[in-house]
Amino acid sequence: MKKIHLLFLMTALATLTDAAEPLVIPLWPEGVPGAKDIGPEHADDTGRIEKVSIPTLTYYPAAVDRPNGTAIIICPGGGYVRLSNLREGIQYSNWLSTLGVTTFVLKNRLGDFGHPAPLQDVLRAVRIVRSRAAEFKINPARLGVMGSSAGGHLAASAGTLFDHPAGKTGAPLDTTSARPDFLILMYPVITMGEPCDHLGSRTALLGKNPAPELLQLMSVEKQVTSATPPTLLIHTQEDQTVPVENSIRFFQALTKAKVPAEMYLFEHGSHGMGMKPEFGTASDWPARAAEWLRNRGLLTTVKQ
Repeated sequence: MKKIHLLFLMTALATLTDAAEPLVIPLWPEGVPGAKDIGPEHADDTGRIEKVSIPTLTYYPAAVDRPNGTAIIICPGGGYVRLSNLREGIQYSNWLSTLGVTTFVLKNRLGDFGHPAPLQDVLRAVRIVRSRAAEFKINPARLGVMGSSAGGHLAASAGTLFDHPAGKTGAPLDTTSARPDFLILMYPVITMGEPCDHLGSRTALLGKNPAPELLQLMSVEKQVTSATPPTLLIHTQEDQTVPVENSIRFFQALTKAKVPAEMYLFEHGSHGMGMKPEFGTASDWPARAAEWLRNRGLLTTVKQ
């Protein structure tokens, strides 16, 4: 009898463990476009991922007692060389879950593939989530993209190049809109031009000697139109990696195009600060972001 009871407990625990595993969604079940062998994917002990050849989305549902129908695809940073999956991916998912937001952490291809692979991946992610909105119990008109550093560039690319031919592969899903409904950009790479570009991101994405027209295209402040979605920008003066001028340029372009935008520029705070508590007012950015989401009606529960 004790053996049966123990077996029951072990089975129950195994079931709970399996249920706790997040759902991983392949972006390209029909085959990754431009697939190539770049060696095995690698994740270090800080949660940073390199050598991505099979892009995925990892699904994190909103807190069970407060889902509001809003969803965000999260693009971790890492200079288009790696992905800071734990600090700028899963950590943000955990925070957004408490706000009732459903999230999907993107694992996109990087500099091993170069442009347009990351753009294809983020736009495919938007199309997948929007096309499966009923399954995830989200509102397809309340789907945003959040990105940090180079992930911020990728998110801003989604918000400006959502209908660009480079982001399409001819798949049937290309007919689904890839336009995000809003953007949250954390200390983002924006421009590919001097003097305030991030050389590492530019080289990884576009190569050492990109064509002038490619530099123009991927300097996303130059691609802003009135169709670019409402945007929240967060950056600091002390950022020694991606100059604060990147956010300023994007904000100016949004303002010129009459796109609703809000920007918080803090005095203190390092690049890649995530949700660290030691940066004074900059560490309050999650509260500012929650206010912005709330003021835009994105934290109000809607019927699915």
